[in-house]
Amino acid sequence: MTVNADSQRVGPGAGVDSERRDVESLSPKHSAHTTVVPIPDEETPLISENGTAAPASTEPQWLGGLTTKRFQLLFLQIVIGNFVACFDGTIMASSHPAITSSFGSSNAASWLSTAFLLTSTSFQPVLGSLSDGLGRKSPYVATVAIFLVGTAACALAPSMGAFIAARALCGLGAGGMMTLGIIILSDVVPIEIRGKYQGYLNVVFGVGSMMGAALGGLMADTLGWRWEFGVQVPLLVGCLALSMVIVPADLGLYGREQKPLGEVMRNFDLRGSILMASSVTCLIIGLVGLRGYSSRLDTDADFPQSLGGNILPWSHPVVIASLVLFAILFPIFLHVESNPPAGVKPVMPIHLLTKQPQSNLLFSNHLAFLVSSAVIFNAPLYFQGVLLTSATTSGLRLVASSVVTSIVGTTTGFLITYTRRMKWAVAGGTAILTAGTALLAAQRPGWPGWVYVLFLVPQAAGCGLAFPGTLMAVLAVAPQEEQAVVTGTLTLWRSLGSVMGVATSSLVMQNALRVYLEKYVSAPTLEEKEKIVQLVRKSVEAIKALPDGYRAQVVTSYGAALRVTFVATCVVAALSMLLVLPVRLPKLTKKT
Repeated sequence: MTVNADSQRVGPGAGVDSERRDVESLSPKHSAHTTVVPIPDEETPLISENGTAAPASTEPQWLGGLTTKRFQLLFLQIVIGNFVACFDGTIMASSHPAITSSFGSSNAASWLSTAFLLTSTSFQPVLGSLSDGLGRKSPYVATVAIFLVGTAACALAPSMGAFIAARALCGLGAGGMMTLGIIILSDVVPIEIRGKYQGYLNVVFGVGSMMGAALGGLMADTLGWRWEFGVQVPLLVGCLALSMVIVPADLGLYGREQKPLGEVMRNFDLRGSILMASSVTCLIIGLVGLRGYSSRLDTDADFPQSLGGNILPWSHPVVIASLVLFAILFPIFLHVESNPPAGVKPVMPIHLLTKQPQSNLLFSNHLAFLVSSAVIFNAPLYFQGVLLTSATTSGLRLVASSVVTSIVGTTTGFLITYTRRMKWAVAGGTAILTAGTALLAAQRPGWPGWVYVLFLVPQAAGCGLAFPGTLMAVLAVAPQEEQAVVTGTLTLWRSLGSVMGVATSSLVMQNALRVYLEKYVSAPTLEEKEKIVQLVRKSVEAIKALPDGYRAQVVTSYGAALRVTFVATCVVAALSMLLVLPVRLPKLTKKT
């Protein structure tokens, strides 16, 4: 079997990158007799100049010396873990009112999402980097165990404070487990067939997320909200047991001797990890505060609304302090990562953010996730604030786009495996995403309901193409020893894109809404006008109760403000596309 190293050209007219990577000498446990040959670009033929093909490998296709049966069990436990994590990540959307009401703490609802978000986002690159020193098994088993403990603690929580702490544990466990699962998959599945298995995981992601959102409220009403978490425990116990037995102890070490934890920590990028986690935490807290002043939707439970459940305007001291601290800490983090001490491997190698094509792919995917979350958040606002539909109808209209993303993402993984090419998925996906957001900016009230559902399909299809395509591309152009830090870095920037998409689009929308409300709302007195403006900015549900004249004026204002928001989102999508258009990606090796 041969695996192509990544040698690519970046930018139009650029010459072929002649830089070649040295082939590492792997131990028999991890090599599977893999040979590495350079590929200049996508046009390189599969047949060598002398007309001969590479000899067929008699070794198993799985890296790390895994048998097919062991790989199947390994992949099964990754699937189980990812399904539970996706299910858990969306059950709060419909069940949080029952949970907070049972504790008499409805004003603390936003902490349920914030606690999960902070821990799931901040520590992903740290866990990836730590797994390079300890191997994959110990960190992976630990994250599954943390997720299990956190989930059980949610089911048994005696108070709101205990429940929030348990959600923080769930975030750390679920985020780490999913990130390390992708890393483990990179360790054992050759890159040329990995797209197929990423496709399977896309199905798991879609099904788990939809089941969590659909069953969360139903289970809370019938079985009680504690059983939402109780039913996850047996699956996580099975996943933990499988991971303890199936995951090879030396996976990810690449022939190096496994070192004690103390020795690993001496060479661990502790300074960088602390600075990164601190800066990301400050950014999320600041953005959560910015998000807090947006119009309230019944579907807002998916997104943290504010700190402690209180509405925080952008001028609030907590928001300002958090963003200022981020502006200070993040440059320090970049400086530390640019100058690591001898023997210390950076938690986020700076070349991933500065060297093409990795930087182009990372930032393009970051912007694409920003666009996706902005659309998911603002589309229901359009349905409820402009079309005056119910929250239930708004949610159902989003189901179709979720299904499209899952199906297209799965198909993309299989097509990448078949074609061995990734550029079409990355460039085509971002182009379709741009066109899809432009369609949303063009929609107008008064159309049949199915048209609005149809208008959501292109951006959903674009995400289904771009997201798995970018993941495959980033891994394909990175050496095997960087798979963990690359995966952790990509996951972090994706998560930040999701948070920033909600916060920044909400900020744009609210500023535009204020302008258009001042322009279109006409009342006999300034006091009455201000009362209407403040009312509809804080609650979209209040629009339906307004007198007909005022309601029409407010609907016009919401429509104009959301058009501005979707146009701004379209511009960001176009930037995402422009970042990847000049990138040259290697053609994956075809197995013979």
